[in-house]
Amino acid sequence: MKKILTGVIGVLLLLGAGTLYVVQARGGGPAVNARPVVSGQVAVAPGNLYFRNLASGPDEGKLAVVPVGDSAGPRQVGELHCDRFATARSTSICLRLKPGSLPPLTEMLALGPDLKVKHQETLPGTPSRARVSPDGNIVNWTVFVTGDSYSATGFSTRTGLYDLRTRTLLKSIEELPVFVDGKRYFASDINYWGITFTADSKYFYVTMGSKGKTHLIKADYQGYRGDAVASNVECPSLSPDGRRIAYKQKTPDGTWRLAVLDLTTHQITHPAETRPIDDQPLWQNNTTILYALHHDTTSDIWSVPANPTGTPTLLVPDASSPAVR
Repeated sequence: MKKILTGVIGVLLLLGAGTLYVVQARGGGPAVNARPVVSGQVAVAPGNLYFRNLASGPDEGKLAVVPVGDSAGPRQVGELHCDRFATARSTSICLRLKPGSLPPLTEMLALGPDLKVKHQETLPGTPSRARVSPDGNIVNWTVFVTGDSYSATGFSTRTGLYDLRTRTLLKSIEELPVFVDGKRYFASDINYWGITFTADSKYFYVTMGSKGKTHLIKADYQGYRGDAVASNVECPSLSPDGRRIAYKQKTPDGTWRLAVLDLTTHQITHPAETRPIDDQPLWQNNTTILYALHHDTTSDIWSVPANPTGTPTLLVPDASSPAVR
């Protein structure tokens, strides 16, 4: 993620905190951060946008935060490294690749309101998706796992969750009984990824992939049963009002585009974003969707209205894994 910038960005005074700017020799590594950074403690509070900082420099890979209303301003960073991050209420989740692990392992950290670890697990695979139920009671994740014999592509996904109320750990939901067209579905190649919970944590939606197709599964968390409610839905994200699912939809050319499914009418609409995305979208509110767009060796965080009108807006360059409070 090497960036060559000319000149030196002037010094700004920021609330008494130390601020770092780019000073990079041509052809050499970054001396300091490639984008303005305020170093210090990151706090989880309403009105903030959290993300993984991808700007080159000593704070690359760390959790960063900006105000939702001033996303172009300097990013505040702490010392927490995360590959994927999500937050809701007083709970957060951090997924990060365990250094030096071979085969790769993921550290899952369930975090409290002060971002202190409340529960930690080591999971096989590499970080892929992370979410927290809207009530803050359940953290969930998806990791990529290589070497599973049933995976024709050479890798599979493994999705699990941890319930902070009951301290129940479910490392994988592979045994979830699923019904498609009213019949119990059995297959040796089933994969699940991208959980999103309802506001009361009674139900969750998740993608099930099998035999070259994907289904949106609505699952009863307590009854532990799932039913297919739509097809060609990947990485679902439930709107705050519980009425719509934002997701990535496979196109004929093999890429994905952003789509929105109305759960009542089953009507599918497409926001104004036409570029391919490979991310689990996030609802900032009931009208706006956030997502990461990859390019070159980095990615940026964008927003777009959930309806087909409007224009995509760049929120945070050199960033991934958006989360809002």
